[in-house]
Parts: sequence; C-alpha cells; structure tokens
Amino acid sequence: MRRTALTLSLVATASLLSGCEALGIETATQINAKKEAEGKAIGSACRHAVKSIESCFGAYPRAGKAAVFAGWREMDQYMRENAVVGMPSEPEAGATATPEAGKPPSGHSQKS
Repeated sequence: MRRTALTLSLVATASLLSGCEALGIETATQINAKKEAEGKAIGSACRHAVKSIESCFGAYPRAGKAAVFAGWREMDQYMRENAVVGMPSEPEAGATATPEAGKPPSGHSQKS
C-alpha cells in the first residue's frame, strides 16, 4: 500500500512539474538565453547609434558585457560589409541646457 501511494505521489509530482512550461514559468536556460539576446540587441543598437563600446557598457551596467560586445561586433561587421551609415541619437532637449546657458560668454559684460 505504501509503495503504490509513494509511486502515485511521485507520478503526480512529475506531471505537475512538467506542466510548468505551460504555465509560463521560465527555466534557468530560458532566462540565460533571454539575457544573452537582450545583451546582443543592446550592443547592436549602441553600434548603430554610433556609440563606443565603453559608453555602451557604462549606459547598461546590468547587461552582460560579453553579450553586449558580441552584438556590437556583429553589427559593426554588418555595417562595414553593407556600407550602412550609423544613426547617432539626437541629444535630449534637457541635456543641452547648461546652468550657464543664460549667462553671456566670458569677455562680454552686461550693463544694467
């Protein structure tokens, strides 16, 4: 009696665990593949946006450096082979404004 109960509980557990994929639960392999793909996409986007690999690493510190570099290198090779011109990102409006924007250039004095 005990053996059949143990066997049934093992079979039930195995069948429940095999259904994890149907529930959308990701395995460690799937998570690593997703992170690798995201890192390659980040690297490719950085290269296309004419950013250096160092600035890309700095902008995305949580992305895997190996994956980012692989994506950057693949995009660099593709752009060279196909004569694709990079598309630098436009600077943000807030980033161009400096605290001294309202001051006149040095050498000029304002008269009040």
